[in-house]
Amino acid sequence: MLNFLFINAQDGAEVLTDEESVEKTLSIVELITSSGTAGLMIILVLFILLILAIYIYFERLFAIKAASKVDSNFMNQIKDHVSGGKIDSAQNLCAQVNSPVSRLISKGISRIGKPLEDINTAIENAGRLEVYSLEKNVSILATISGAAPMIGFLGTVIGMIISIFEIANSGGSIDIKTLADGLYTAMTTTVGGLIVGIIAYVAYNHLVVKTNKVVYQMEANSVEFLDHLNEPV
Repeated sequence: MLNFLFINAQDGAEVLTDEESVEKTLSIVELITSSGTAGLMIILVLFILLILAIYIYFERLFAIKAASKVDSNFMNQIKDHVSGGKIDSAQNLCAQVNSPVSRLISKGISRIGKPLEDINTAIENAGRLEVYSLEKNVSILATISGAAPMIGFLGTVIGMIISIFEIANSGGSIDIKTLADGLYTAMTTTVGGLIVGIIAYVAYNHLVVKTNKVVYQMEANSVEFLDHLNEPV
């Protein structure tokens, strides 16, 4: 008899444990759909920002990688052409390479015969345009990295307002389901905003590092070109 009761109690405990485990299981989709209309709208906005951030990141990453590819023998060929007075050949080589470095050198070659200071100024101005082109839309990532958590916190405030409103109008009997909707909105949007913000922040900083490498590459080649022009004939 005792064994029977013990077995039944054990079975009951297992059933209770199974039920508790089922109740505590919540998928991401269920978590989002349980956040109410306000939560869904904010999650939708965050999702759009995430897609935009990912698109900008990969588009700029491929563009920067393409810009950083320069033949190691490029400057040697430019020096040979300039030293031999083959200015047109040097310009044609720059046009064939078609990279930020080659465009800077092309601008400098077009000023050959003028004072070195004028050539340097022309290269610097062209360099600013190239840097601006490389950084196109990157600032949007910085904006998303700051705006996404704030949008998530907005959802938190809305969710708390909904919960407080339900408590104030419960008349002494709180509906846990309605109250939970407000809490879901608060927590889900916060997590979503932080995730999007972190992804955009990391992507932005990675692109900044990649861009700086290209800028240093342009500066190094420009200095090498100017030094070559400054060499005594």
